[in-house]
Amino acid sequence: MINIILCGVGGQGTVLASKILASAAGARGESAHTAETIGMAQRGGSVTSHVRMGNEGEHVASPLVGAGAADMLIAFEPGEAARMLGLLDAQGVLVTASNVKQPVTASLSKTVYAAAPVLEALEKREGATVVVDELALLELVGNSKALNIVLLTVAISQRDAQGNPLLGISLDEFKEAIRVCVKPKFVDMNLAAVDAVCKELCLQ
Repeated sequence: MINIILCGVGGQGTVLASKILASAAGARGESAHTAETIGMAQRGGSVTSHVRMGNEGEHVASPLVGAGAADMLIAFEPGEAARMLGLLDAQGVLVTASNVKQPVTASLSKTVYAAAPVLEALEKREGATVVVDELALLELVGNSKALNIVLLTVAISQRDAQGNPLLGISLDEFKEAIRVCVKPKFVDMNLAAVDAVCKELCLQ
């Protein structure tokens, strides 16, 4: 069973990203369980999605990932990465965006936070941390709303020591899941984003 946490703020595409992962797992004949916790999502509140996927024979008591049980944490915002870090296994992989999207609580309190100290703390953790310059990649793909696709492309391309995909999903399976889950008029744009990120970062 592979446990994944996706987190961000409202409007970043976290829920769609979890559906794409679940669709890719289902197409492989695996079971996939998802759940979301959404707080003021329409107003920039925190959004967390849980994805648990694996062989049909594996028993899943709950769709929620327990503390320290996630194999990967995909964070669309560094502050949310820090907030949800307790769900990630010490040896798990963190894939995080590098630029801040101020949460609604910061706006209400008239305070801001900088990404640099947060990222510095995240990079000191024991497991692997992959920091993505998502703004540069979004400019490259020419679509400011493709953040979820950009982060998923990087996450799916992560490999274990034997060179196998950590999430067990190939790029071709990922693309097919995009075709299934994304509205038809946005499919080609998102597939082009996958190809652009792979080319820029030399991913396979």
